[in-house]
Amino acid sequence: MKTRLHLPPLLPTIAILGTIAAASCGTGCTAVQPWERGTLSDYTMRQDRDPLTDTLKEHVYFTREAAAGGRGVGGGGCGCN
Repeated sequence: MKTRLHLPPLLPTIAILGTIAAASCGTGCTAVQPWERGTLSDYTMRQDRDPLTDTLKEHVYFTREAAAGGRGVGGGGCGCN
């Protein structure tokens, strides 16, 4: 008499969903061709293209955090970028 392994009914579903999730995570990276770089460097792709929106975001940040400036500077407070 053969012994059958009883799997929980959700195990195949979890395995399929895990495979789909792993496959979709691998599709997020791509190489940019040289002729596509012009499109990506277009003015409409910039986050700072609207000065009014930037001013509003800075005002909201200042109001909530009680801090101003420092958006364009990277690194720590020691000035050693």
